[in-house]
Amino acid sequence: MRKLLLLGALVPLVLPALSAAQDFDKVELKTTAVGGSVHAIFGRGGNIGVSAGEDGVFLIDDQFAPLSAKIKAEVAALGAGEVRFIVNTHWHFDHTGGNEVFGGDGALIVAHDNVRQRMSVDQFIAAFDREVPASPKIALPVVTFDDGVTFHLNGDTIRVVHVPHAHTDGDAIVYFSAANVIHAGDTVWTSGYPFIDTGSGGSIDGVIAAAGRMLDLSDGATRIIPGHGQLTDRAGLEEYRDMLVSVAASVRKLIGEGKSLEQIQAAKPTAAFDEKWGKGSFTPERWVAMVHEDVTR
Repeated sequence: MRKLLLLGALVPLVLPALSAAQDFDKVELKTTAVGGSVHAIFGRGGNIGVSAGEDGVFLIDDQFAPLSAKIKAEVAALGAGEVRFIVNTHWHFDHTGGNEVFGGDGALIVAHDNVRQRMSVDQFIAAFDREVPASPKIALPVVTFDDGVTFHLNGDTIRVVHVPHAHTDGDAIVYFSAANVIHAGDTVWTSGYPFIDTGSGGSIDGVIAAAGRMLDLSDGATRIIPGHGQLTDRAGLEEYRDMLVSVAASVRKLIGEGKSLEQIQAAKPTAAFDEKWGKGSFTPERWVAMVHEDVTR
């Protein structure tokens, strides 16, 4: 029953991904200035971060391969030449699909050790009931790191920091020190309740810890690019973190009282947050099932 509920929660995410190949030509990208040399590109899949300047282009994630020409056009409009570096925030295909194209063009792909490991072999996303084939060699990260790595480009110090067992086991956040911008990858969603890929080593406690790490790096002027949804700021990130803490605590309390999943859903532990986060890919009931799946495994 639990697996069926979780699978139902993910249907809204899976179906667009499966049908995407048929309508990528209809996808319109939008580029927004965020701060300093940093822009965000919104399209289909994970939000892209771009630092474009005299040292070239530094890209964070690259959505799907069929969108690569459109992504290149958006980058070219910033006037900074070819993409030199790509950082993948985690291994999921809606964030790494363009690696094959950009890697073939000579971009150096960088990611956490676990991202290369997962992309190198076939994967199975249990929550989607979906097999993901290994990526071709050209799409794999060439440089990998454990705790983090720092770039010095376009007048900025760019810190790529591993946040363990958050959305997956290979997540990285990217902090632009001078621009005061953070790309959060899928550790932050502003479009609705977040997906936590427990099958890839993710956990709600790890997502909470990642939010805390970003709060430590930020101030009132920091702009944050989420993995999915619109830009946010420190206040929005704090609100998101507090929501995660509250829901996790409520679910654990109800489990401790011996409640079943159905009884926990009926108690509506997300009620205070549904107006803001309950209209995305996951209904409140389905997201509670995901949290329950995580904290009871």
